[in-house]
Amino acid sequence: MRIGLEACGGAHYWARTLQKLGHEAHIIAAKYVTPYRTKGKNDLNDAVAICEAVQRPNTRFVPVKSPEQQAILAVHRMREHWVRERTALMNRIRALLAEFGLVIPVGRASLMKQFPEILENPDNELPQLARAVLFDAFTHLRSLNRHIDSTEQTFDAFAKVSDNVQRIMQVRGIGPQTATAILASIGNGDQFDKSRDFSAWLGLVPKQYSTGGKPRLGRITKHGDKYLRTLLVHGARTVIANLGDKQDRLSQWCRGVLERRGMNRAIVALAAKNARIIWSMLHNHTDYENYAM
Repeated sequence: MRIGLEACGGAHYWARTLQKLGHEAHIIAAKYVTPYRTKGKNDLNDAVAICEAVQRPNTRFVPVKSPEQQAILAVHRMREHWVRERTALMNRIRALLAEFGLVIPVGRASLMKQFPEILENPDNELPQLARAVLFDAFTHLRSLNRHIDSTEQTFDAFAKVSDNVQRIMQVRGIGPQTATAILASIGNGDQFDKSRDFSAWLGLVPKQYSTGGKPRLGRITKHGDKYLRTLLVHGARTVIANLGDKQDRLSQWCRGVLERRGMNRAIVALAAKNARIIWSMLHNHTDYENYAM
């Protein structure tokens, strides 16, 4: 029996459970269900729309993730949460210190170095109550640092035992965090017909405003997985920033795009290229050397 489930919390678990019972379970992204809802949104109309969508031949289904994939993604999600919480906490600490005329330069390193000195200085007129609550905040900040460092160790450990992660990391600008996130998200990439589909899923292709046979391309769509797109863009930015005098073909290509289109477009172009290369490596089970430019 074919069963459709709208993508939501717990969808992958229930899809695996239904598959174990012998059913053909498919997870459908919400955006592919909405067009088939002809009336107001309620449980009955949602069920009718899902039934309609799951029967359409052109509907794209979300691949059912294994528990191992979801475990890796759980580490990524918690790391993302802790990084955001750390940034907010550091901003809060700076703002509270500024109320007492104590200014710390921007940057985590400056805060971690100067804040203990501020707490230990009895001549800065920082009230004891404020000193106590800021000490608690700093203790929490150090705890967040340990959590984030622990996730990076997890990525490194997983990279050492996964051949696919090690192969993806051969691509310039791809580290353990990006490699594990991509592998946990798409597996071997069979849900995409070609490399451009993966790049489009990440929102790294230009918007089209074509009409009357006249192609018009705009900025990138920014659709799909924002987390993966961000990791790829940051990795590409590192590669572009460290081109130096390198004369390999990839560096020459990056330098050419940089001169013609500017920094931001060159970064996005390299991120899109890396996404296509990674998909091809996973899908065809090949190494990066086969894609040397």
